[in-house]
Amino acid sequence: MAELSPLRRRMIEDMTIRNLSPATQRSYISAVSKLSRHFGRSPDRLDVEDIRAFQVHLAGTGISWPGLNQIVCALRFFYGVTLRRTDIPELIPYAREPHKLPVVLSADEVVRFLQAVSGLKSRAALATAYAAGLRAAEVASLRVADIDSARGVIHVRHGKGGKDREAMLSPQLLGVLRTYWRLARPKTFLFPGRDPDRPIHPAALHTACRAAVEEAGLAKRVTLHALRHSFATHLLETGTDIRIIQVLLGHNSLMTTALYTRVSTDVIRATQSPFDRLILEIAAPG
Repeated sequence: MAELSPLRRRMIEDMTIRNLSPATQRSYISAVSKLSRHFGRSPDRLDVEDIRAFQVHLAGTGISWPGLNQIVCALRFFYGVTLRRTDIPELIPYAREPHKLPVVLSADEVVRFLQAVSGLKSRAALATAYAAGLRAAEVASLRVADIDSARGVIHVRHGKGGKDREAMLSPQLLGVLRTYWRLARPKTFLFPGRDPDRPIHPAALHTACRAAVEEAGLAKRVTLHALRHSFATHLLETGTDIRIIQVLLGHNSLMTTALYTRVSTDVIRATQSPFDRLILEIAAPG
C-alpha cells in the first residue's frame, strides 16, 4: 500500500477533526485527486484560474449538478481548511440547482416496480427504500440489529451529513423483512454483499432498480431516489404533517421537504383557489 503524501494526510486529519463521515471523506479525497490528475500537478500548486478551468471541464462532461457541487464542496474544504487559503473558497462557485420536479410513482406503479424486482435480497432492499424513504447508501449499510421491531422503527446510522435518525418500520415491511431473514439468514448486515461480512454496494441496488424499471415497462425515469420521493409524496397525500415527513427524511430544512407539496396532486386538488371565495356571476356578454 502506497504511503500517504503529507498533504493528503493533513486533509484526512482536517476532515477527521471535523467529524466528516467516511463516505464524505472518500468523496473529498477523490475530488481533489481528480483535480490533480487533470492538470498533472499537485493541487497546492494550482490557482483559482486552474480551478475555474476544471469546473468548465466538468460541466462539459455532463456531470449532474449534485455531483458537481460535491466536488465544489471538496475543493472549498481543501483550499480553505487544509491549505488555509481563505480567499479561494468564495471564488469557487456552486452550480445552481435546476428547478425540476422529482419523478414520483403512483401507488400502482410502485407495486408494478417491486413485483418486477428479481432476487429476494434486491426486492427486500428496494421495498425498504420505498417503505422507509431511505437513500441507497442508507439501505445498503443497514444492519440486522437496526430493525427495531419492538419500537416499530429502523435505526439509520451515519446518514447524509453523518447524522443518525429513526425511520418508520411499517408492519407490512416488517413482514417482508422477516420472510427475507428466514430465507436468507443475514448475520451482521441486513443486505450483505458477496462477502457476507460487508454490506451490499449501493451500485448493486441501482443496477437492480434499472432492471426492474425495464421489466415493469415503466415509462418514467425511475431511479432508486425516486422511491424516496414517492414515499414522501404519498405520505403528504395521506395527510401526514410535513414536519413529520421532514424528520423521517432527515432533512435539515423544511424548505427541502416542501418540494413535495409541488408534486402532490391531492394537495393541489385540496387547496382552494381564492377565486372560489368570490361572490359573482359571469354571464355571457349581451
